[in-house]
Amino acid sequence: MLWMLVLLPMLAGAALFAAGSERRAWLALVAGATMAAMVLLATFAAAGSWHGELLWSPMLVLHVALTPLSAAVALLVPAVALPVLAYAAFHEERPGLRRLLALLLLFVGAMELLVIAADLLTLLIGWELVGACSWALIAHQWRDASRPASGLYAFVMTRLGDLGMFLAAMAAFAGSGSFAYADLAQLHGLPLALLTFGLLLSAASKSGQLPFSPWLFRAMAGPTSVSALLHAATMVAAGAYLLARLQPELSRVAWFAPATIAIGLTTALAGGVVAIVQSHAKKLLAASTSAHFGLMFIAVGAGYPAVAVAHLVAHACFKAPLFLAAGIAGQRIDGYTLARMRLGHALPWVATMSGVAALALAGVPPLGAAWTKEAIAAAGGQISPWLAAAVLLAGGLSAVYAARFQGLAFGFGDPPVQAEPPHRIERMAIGLLALVTLVLSLLWLPRIRAALGELLGVVWPASDALALAASLLLAALGLATGYLLVRRHPMLGQAGAPAAVADWWGLPTLLRMSVSMPVLLLASAAARADDALIDAAPRAVAWLGRRTATRIARDDDAVVDRGVRATETFTTALAVFGRRLGERIADGLPEGAAALVSLGGLDARRLQTGLSQHYVAMLAIGGALLTVILLLGS
Repeated sequence: MLWMLVLLPMLAGAALFAAGSERRAWLALVAGATMAAMVLLATFAAAGSWHGELLWSPMLVLHVALTPLSAAVALLVPAVALPVLAYAAFHEERPGLRRLLALLLLFVGAMELLVIAADLLTLLIGWELVGACSWALIAHQWRDASRPASGLYAFVMTRLGDLGMFLAAMAAFAGSGSFAYADLAQLHGLPLALLTFGLLLSAASKSGQLPFSPWLFRAMAGPTSVSALLHAATMVAAGAYLLARLQPELSRVAWFAPATIAIGLTTALAGGVVAIVQSHAKKLLAASTSAHFGLMFIAVGAGYPAVAVAHLVAHACFKAPLFLAAGIAGQRIDGYTLARMRLGHALPWVATMSGVAALALAGVPPLGAAWTKEAIAAAGGQISPWLAAAVLLAGGLSAVYAARFQGLAFGFGDPPVQAEPPHRIERMAIGLLALVTLVLSLLWLPRIRAALGELLGVVWPASDALALAASLLLAALGLATGYLLVRRHPMLGQAGAPAAVADWWGLPTLLRMSVSMPVLLLASAAARADDALIDAAPRAVAWLGRRTATRIARDDDAVVDRGVRATETFTTALAVFGRRLGERIADGLPEGAAALVSLGGLDARRLQTGLSQHYVAMLAIGGALLTVILLLGS
């Protein structure tokens, strides 16, 4: 039955695409009902500890199972996808809408396969399906040539990291003869190190960690609903979830914890600065996604995967409504430039719900995202107080860009222009996600927190009053700084040095100059070497063949063609001779023979006189001649 978490959305997507209907209400009903059924199915699966197997071959078996952490994510995916898909059905452009909803359903199914996988082979299948779906979704509006190019960029960038997944699977099989998670404990030495390196590389690429972060900006070319689902509960979440799921096995490698913390902390701080100076609404949210997944990496490296999953859940619940709100604002002004928005008057409901989510992004208590941020700081404090301070600093940066986003996108500017209000389904989708964000505030209650820890079988890191006070101070300073940036520098990030920082500190340009250009130059040099060396022998053979063919052609002209021409000349002369004399010769021979016979007949006729004495005389003469001849012959 656990396989139904994968099959149900995939079959629903195929049926939706085959049905042919483009009615928005019908598409929303099918997609929403499928997600609701998945929520119930995931709930029952978690309660019943479902598992399953699929025999691929006698040597390969695909395993799926749920642990407490994977059950939480398996429930999160359809719960967030439900309002996002309903929003998509009424918000996105009608051309291709049926295909978009079908792909989103397939996307959800692929993510569920990744979540419930209990072996690396099943994980690899889900991992690749998620990547393929993301490419198709980002490039959905393919008539605009920039969209497929952006989808291809994101696909190739993440594919580079996906090589690590193949390396990990091969290392696991070589070291244990199995792909199963349960057998990873048998790995030691080099196979374990290769497994850890491969999985960390793959996770960093999928979750937009440095140096793979720029692909998240290119992914913003996709529809708003795709961005919301991509960043909240599917592809980008896959990397952090993978590390949390396999943290007990990976932590046996000494360098795993410091490497994971270093990647996460660098991305959290660098991504926070990028988000602060970003002038594009969706790209600001994308940079904040990288930063917050960096915090999850820190929690995993510090030895608290449950804290990472808790922040993953909280992040999904506030990041999805922020993207949906940005989509409505962008549709209103036909663009995503923050300085042109100020839509608080025009979209009061959307502005209010976005404000709730923005406060969660800023980590303001008593919202649940604030507690998960404090838990990450406490987990970091178990490693070093400096790490805890760095996490709190990253939280302060979150407050700056959250305030800047809310102030520019939904601040109160010029009087609103008359326009059609958002559809009620769009408003309900944002409101539902904002409500869940508020409900997560219960995490601040010790009894709720303890019950959740018991359910997940984990122990939360001990909180620190001093760290909490510092966090509150940094959050307040961050909100104030963001407000000042809105008032005094609304055009920040559109030109100059801030624009370079906003483009991931110039990392795309650096990658282009340090990777793309050298590769192209190397390819050009290799092509020249190929022309000069490798192709020399084939060219020599071709030259010799051409010369031989030319010589044969000349000999053909000199001998064969001359013989043909001589034969032609003789035949022509014979034909001319025949045309001129042939008729005379052909007619003269029979006519001459006939004349000769006629003359002979005339002479012979003279001998026939009818007189017997003449005949006796001729016989006598003939007999005498015959006698003479015989005598002479003897």
